[in-house]
Amino acid sequence: MNVAVFGGSFNPPHVAHVLACSLLLSVEEIDRVLVVPAYKHPFAKSLAPFQDRVTMCELAMGWIAHVQVSRVEEEMGGESRTLRTLEHLAQENPEWVLRLVIGADILAEAPRWFGFEEIGRIAPPIVLARAGFDASGAGPALLPEVSSTQVRAAVARGDWTVVERLVPRRVVAFIREAALYR
Repeated sequence: MNVAVFGGSFNPPHVAHVLACSLLLSVEEIDRVLVVPAYKHPFAKSLAPFQDRVTMCELAMGWIAHVQVSRVEEEMGGESRTLRTLEHLAQENPEWVLRLVIGADILAEAPRWFGFEEIGRIAPPIVLARAGFDASGAGPALLPEVSSTQVRAAVARGDWTVVERLVPRRVVAFIREAALYR
């Protein structure tokens, strides 16, 4: 089984994340997309609670056929290094052929990741291009220019008109109910 590992902070998940799942299943040799919210940010950035981010990922992407939201980093005791997560997934699921999904916007940073060469061996990257970011080798930018940072800022200033165009409606309802990002 070919599994695309789509990790991130998902703080919050937005429409580009949803579209990325559909894009992966449409154009890549992928049987399943495993959405992996980071238990904690590897660079100690502040995040909404893990359970809230898992719930938002389930609301945003969990309904898509062949997409599964994973709590693997929590199960690993909060380990948030990509290499360790991939090693764990490969060991627990030897029948899986792993691919790591990364955005073109972080492609330049990836070689500085802990064990990047080994990451590439375990799960050769699939690079997805997003409008507004130029990255050679990423192919055409099929995903919109939207970021979680942009969404959090819109929530903080109460600009729900913007938020409602960038975030799946069930996630918007959850953010409002849980009073996140204010």
